[in-house]
Amino acid sequence: MTEETKPVSVTIFEKEYIVACREDERESLMAAVEHLNRQMQELRDSGKIIGSERIAVLAALNITHEYLDYQRNNEALTDRVYDGIERMNSKIRTALARGHDLSMSNAR
Repeated sequence: MTEETKPVSVTIFEKEYIVACREDERESLMAAVEHLNRQMQELRDSGKIIGSERIAVLAALNITHEYLDYQRNNEALTDRVYDGIERMNSKIRTALARGHDLSMSNAR
């Protein structure tokens, strides 16, 4: 553990682990632990998966799938926002050009 990190005790699926964590990341770590525990408990409670290791692997797979899905959605949203900004910029340039043309014709 480095000087920046401190040991933090977390309980995942009824087992205690000590992990290194910076103080400013502790809240995020605890949220991740809570999310992982919830995923693992849901898998266990479904009764379809037996064994802690299998439950952990499937929970990791589910969480990774969620992450990639959010990432894909975020990229699509970013693209739509970028396209919208480009359309607005084009309209602004057109409006400014028209305004410039009007001011030039008034100067004659």
